[in-house]
Amino acid sequence: MAKETTVRGRLGRLLRLAAPLAANREELQHLEVSRTRFEAQLTQLQEAADRQAVHTAGKQEASQQFNTLMVEAERLATVLQLAVKQHFGIRSEKLAEFGLKPFRGRARKTKAEEPQATTPETPTPAKPETP
Repeated sequence: MAKETTVRGRLGRLLRLAAPLAANREELQHLEVSRTRFEAQLTQLQEAADRQAVHTAGKQEASQQFNTLMVEAERLATVLQLAVKQHFGIRSEKLAEFGLKPFRGRARKTKAEEPQATTPETPTPAKPETP
């Protein structure tokens, strides 16, 4: 039998051990103190597992609520940013106060950056190799 590595599997293995120990209580009188401690620990373990499951479910629910609220807040922020742009104008420097970039026009290309379309480039012929 393979060794169980998951928490659920390990807990199941412990619970499967507790049932035959309780059923053979009379034959295992010398283990009674240890068996009762084991059952008490199993009870606490199950309670802890239940609390953990509740917190996991709560965390998942909180994460879903967080994501929903985040999407709604981002949508509302977009509407407000557009309203601010409409109110102040897209060129107003006041937009920087709201974290928005004012429109300052396009940067013009300089004469050196423009490609020269009037003179076609001629490729240089390849030189043959001499042995």
